[in-house]
Amino acid sequence: MCGCKSYLVTLLLFFGLANHAVAERVDVGNFSKSDLLGWEKHDFKGETNYELSNADDQTVLRASSNNSASGLIKQVRIDLDVTPYLNWRWRIKQPLYRLAEDLKEGDDFAARVYVVIDGGIFFWRTMALNYVWSSKKPINTLWDNPFTGNAKMLALQSGEQKAGQWISEKRNIKADLEMAFGRKFRLIDAVAIMTDTDNSGQQATAYYGDIYFTAD
Repeated sequence: MCGCKSYLVTLLLFFGLANHAVAERVDVGNFSKSDLLGWEKHDFKGETNYELSNADDQTVLRASSNNSASGLIKQVRIDLDVTPYLNWRWRIKQPLYRLAEDLKEGDDFAARVYVVIDGGIFFWRTMALNYVWSSKKPINTLWDNPFTGNAKMLALQSGEQKAGQWISEKRNIKADLEMAFGRKFRLIDAVAIMTDTDNSGQQATAYYGDIYFTAD
């Protein structure tokens, strides 16, 4: 093989490996790098305050809610056949006082991270799976959001036992979506964060670490 062909093969292998490495991780929230690029605020009632803050010698996203409900959402297309695992860390100051979270008046959470499947022009087909820090529901409880059957709630943490601690989460989104909705999904269109207390009139403070997808 001549030198030019050898160089070309090496170059192709390099770019192939580089692209493969990029495909194995998709960064969504680079809060540790003071990066909020692409995150948009959506207010529902009042305004939850989101700001980059220092906690335990690292930069994280701090959310503070006082009888308010607004969230941050980032539009990002994720191929779940390639990177199905969503990774993040979170911490709450304290849980909300025991709520009936399957009722509209109790649909508040000190912390939630969720994925969205956009219905496009068929907006009523938009679906969401919410991972929440529940006030009292047992861990791994799954239920319908009281406002819409197109949103499911899954309790990953509950109560005050781990309040004040950083908890690392890793979820297989593809498997969880199939479990929650009874059918397979390959793509999601957005990731969102919300700390909300508008229905109960309570207060909550939560911290969110970096958010990213991985192949395994």
